[in-house]
Amino acid sequence: MEQIIRRDSYLNRLIEKKENGLIKVITGIRRCGKSYLLFNLFYDYLVESGVKEEQIITVALDDDIFVQYRDPDELSKYLRSKIVNKEQYYILIDEVQYAITKDELKNPENIRLYNVLNGLMRLRNVDIYVTGSNSKMLTKDVLTAFRGRGDEVKVFPISFKEYYDFVGGDKSDAYEEYALYGGMPLVLSKKSDAEKMSYLRGLFTEVYFKDIVERYDIALPDVLEELTDDLCSSIGSLTNASKIANTLQSVKGIKVSSTTISSYLNYLIESFLFSNAKRYDVKGKRYFEYPSKYYCTDVGLRNARLNFRQQEETHIMENIIYNELLCRGYSVDVGVVDIVERKDNKQSKKQCEIDFVVNVGPKKYYIQSALNVSDPTKMDTELRPLKNTNDFFKKIIVSKTAQKPWTDDDGILHLGLYEFLLNDYTSANKKRRYGGAFYCLKNMSKCALKICENVRNKPCKT
Repeated sequence: MEQIIRRDSYLNRLIEKKENGLIKVITGIRRCGKSYLLFNLFYDYLVESGVKEEQIITVALDDDIFVQYRDPDELSKYLRSKIVNKEQYYILIDEVQYAITKDELKNPENIRLYNVLNGLMRLRNVDIYVTGSNSKMLTKDVLTAFRGRGDEVKVFPISFKEYYDFVGGDKSDAYEEYALYGGMPLVLSKKSDAEKMSYLRGLFTEVYFKDIVERYDIALPDVLEELTDDLCSSIGSLTNASKIANTLQSVKGIKVSSTTISSYLNYLIESFLFSNAKRYDVKGKRYFEYPSKYYCTDVGLRNARLNFRQQEETHIMENIIYNELLCRGYSVDVGVVDIVERKDNKQSKKQCEIDFVVNVGPKKYYIQSALNVSDPTKMDTELRPLKNTNDFFKKIIVSKTAQKPWTDDDGILHLGLYEFLLNDYTSANKKRRYGGAFYCLKNMSKCALKICENVRNKPCKT
């Protein structure tokens, strides 16, 4: 039996959006599985649903075979030549940023590719799906550029649940491995620790940094690398461009403006290497302009960047929880709660932090990440901001234990880490399943993903 990794949720999201009159924009960090999702998983679903293969038009713009179609005019000619009748056609385009020039990026309203895609959408028998690895080209301006016809699907590295469904065994052992090497899909095809480490290190130097430097004409690549190292070392810590610039000058002797650092921070976020969480005043219901917290999209990439030296368990756990919340489609902020305390007949105001303020549609949740709460003093510290929000939104504290869920007298839900990661306690929605989505690790270059029936869960066969 083949070894497989289930990735059902992304397939279901695509299927739910099929033929909705919008351009489906699949975004995410490079090598996280977007191409497999679109070209194998979704492609196979269409075929098994009765769509003829000639009605599915695929173009991988990062492949030299299709280099001529990086010219939007040539791409348009090619796609239209394939639409020969009134049957429903599905256009699948991978890594569309290759069809966008640097000059066009400076003025997104004049990007020719968007005009090509919008023109194709006027054909009633065309359904378009594209992937990309740069959010500035695909998400920030997508609604404007696609004139309200863009519909984003965010893809992330493998979650812990997907990882554990694959490896099984002891949850604690699985988590420790996941916390070390993360969830980039191809890591799971590597047999040795050395292979995993080498692959993750190579992604930074051979893929991510190379892409960013070329796309944005980075004048100071050394600064970009130092900035990345700083963010990796301080995940979950409050910072801003000015603070980072001062640190680089005082520690590394590198003089660089906060403006340059701010631009480089945006490039790292736009390339999906990092995400930032803004601080939110829970009682005042307002956002603070700065500082923010930055988290790595994948903890394995973070660890590799630091040569696996800095294994701060508390911060890594917080990063994993943050990524898990993003995977579930939630918006996440850092909560700030002002608490008035009295001591020796004196009144003082203290700011306490809630790790995550999570918004799910009209619902809101407060979540604390705590490695260990066995000490009553530590428990009190973690619970204090939750008890002082002065509202009735659901409150959760997650600790690294295997304990069963329980609710205390203040209505706060206590969850063990593995229970939280393996079960969604922030959503009561039961989404309809269309089948199983899988990575096949036997031959990822050919088979990669396979649709299986919902009940049978048959592995793919290469």
